[in-house]
Amino acid sequence: MPQDHALNLKPEAGTMPLMAIQPFTGPQAWTRSTVAEADWRIAIGEEALAELVSVAETLRRNPIEMLLLTDRSFDLPACRALMADVKAILDEGVMFVVLDRLPLDEISKDEARQLYWILTSLMSQPVAQRFNGAMTFDVLDRKVAVLPGSGIRPTVTNADLTFHNDNSYNSPQPDYIGLLCLGTPVSGGTSKIASVYSVHNALLARFPEVLPRLYRPFYYDRYREHAEGESGIAELPVLAFDGERLSTRIAIPEIVAGYKLAGIEMDEETKAAIDALRAVFADPEMFAEFQMERGQIQIANNRNALHSRGDFVDSEDASNRRHLVRLWLRNCGSRSYTGIGAE
Repeated sequence: MPQDHALNLKPEAGTMPLMAIQPFTGPQAWTRSTVAEADWRIAIGEEALAELVSVAETLRRNPIEMLLLTDRSFDLPACRALMADVKAILDEGVMFVVLDRLPLDEISKDEARQLYWILTSLMSQPVAQRFNGAMTFDVLDRKVAVLPGSGIRPTVTNADLTFHNDNSYNSPQPDYIGLLCLGTPVSGGTSKIASVYSVHNALLARFPEVLPRLYRPFYYDRYREHAEGESGIAELPVLAFDGERLSTRIAIPEIVAGYKLAGIEMDEETKAAIDALRAVFADPEMFAEFQMERGQIQIANNRNALHSRGDFVDSEDASNRRHLVRLWLRNCGSRSYTGIGAE
């Protein structure tokens, strides 16, 4: 899978990026009709749960800051085997899982965060989600407005989110996205996952004329997640192909905002490519959907799977609302947002 660390990924003058021109097959090119719940819902299992409960008890007696916990902090053979299976599904299977589940009736929310951190650390390295180094992100409706260049992400609203990859507008992208569910809404908030391979297949079948445009750069709003003095706009392609695997940077609102920030009107070819993506995303055959429940952990391959959620209504009780804790995980580089610096 390409590891792109440059902000400007334009092809060299006079060259065309490599493009996939045949349909993809295999377990990663799934659709709603071919994927089964058993492919992605994974029970944590009694042995692994017992290990996690033991860790929670140990941390109660011997408190330590969560960020200091690593994959070597505890001997967890059952959990290690579980997360090896999860990683195999993320890399070579349907590219997302829902782990079912942490025992929230037996542990506190802070302990659940610690166990979630440890579990995901067994699979990959948690990394910063903000340029300022923040390692965790609470996905809550903060009742704020999202405007181009404001740095406010749609994640902190209760609005419907179109299919996207996290951090599409910066480099490097996280390899995996984790979401721990600590609270659920009164209604809505359905989680949706789609495969970029199946999306590509649908584009090839229905809108083949737009594919070349998706392999060339678009403008993206970088949400102010960059060093002082750097441009707030990135120029990046939506699709990339290394001859074997696709990778993707799909983030339609960020692209729309990027063009506004650049002061450039989209040409007809660019508009047609965005419209084709929206049309494919609107087809229910393209995605699996489910409701996240308390204690469950969703993990998705951020390079090859797209995720979304429906709009939702929260309880008026602030202590009882939709609340997910997000982690970004990356297989290489440092823990910094840019992947550069001390390991």
